Amino acid sequence: MKNILSERVGRVYDRMLENMGEIQEIRLRSDQPLIVRYRGEDRMVDAEGRCCTDKRYAFRTGQGDVEESMAYICQYSLYAYEDEMRQGFITVQGGHRIGVAGRVVHHGGQIQSMTHVSSLNIRVSHQIKGCGEAVFPWLWEYGLPCHTLIVSPPGGGKTTLLRDFIRLFSDGFGDYPGMSVSLIDERSEVGASYMGMPQNDLGMRTDILDGCPKAEGIQMMVRSMGPQVVAFDELGGAADIRAVDYAVHSGCRVLTTMHGRTMQDVTRRLDAAGNLFERFIFLGSGQQTGQICRILDGSGQILYGVD
Repeated sequence: MKNILSERVGRVYDRMLENMGEIQEIRLRSDQPLIVRYRGEDRMVDAEGRCCTDKRYAFRTGQGDVEESMAYICQYSLYAYEDEMRQGFITVQGGHRIGVAGRVVHHGGQIQSMTHVSSLNIRVSHQIKGCGEAVFPWLWEYGLPCHTLIVSPPGGGKTTLLRDFIRLFSDGFGDYPGMSVSLIDERSEVGASYMGMPQNDLGMRTDILDGCPKAEGIQMMVRSMGPQVVAFDELGGAADIRAVDYAVHSGCRVLTTMHGRTMQDVTRRLDAAGNLFERFIFLGSGQQTGQICRILDGSGQILYGVD
């Protein structure tokens, strides 16, 4: 992580780790206080890496820190990362995802590139092995995995939980057998692949299609790898939903995530496609990453947790 931060911010980051430990996000804004997300809350940080409440004492990141960090993130070649920047984010080794904001260059109604970057949101990737073990049995019914959707607000830990569920399905857990899993890792966040090799433990029966759009990747993996479980992060638009329907009707079980807070959010986003899923796992946004609030079945009945 430190190798993508400017020298000034990197020194503060070292002190933050000493004072706070696990950090979820780091936000660099030109000529603004350095803000981190820690234990589910946004906090300003002083030059000694300690939380502070008065912005007069907060460490301020300058435009030079943003530009220097961008140079490290892109390995001094912004051109090589143009495709990712058009989507507003860059994923780096380790699965860390950097949101980018600045001046957008567009032509013919389409975004061409981004220049004069002024803000960075570094979302720190964490693998927490075992975070899904307590509720893993709820993902099974009649001896088969359920089609499962993990729902949380941004930063709620849905990718962390997804990663652990993939490992558990792949390796097997307790009385539950290991299964062949195909992961379509469009943004390299789940497996954190580097040169084609995942840096996170996703189990011994997991095949990864890295950097491939989800809709195309789902069909490719179903046709070529014969998975029992198809997994991917962030269910999106109509093309993704059609691909999920294809996987389901090909006999695969589906494990994925989406942004949201309530069942109403799911219904609004997915409409009739929500009927594809047999389990809905809702996460909170509290201090503990991946904190599970409740699990619902396909009819909306609460199986675990409270409403």
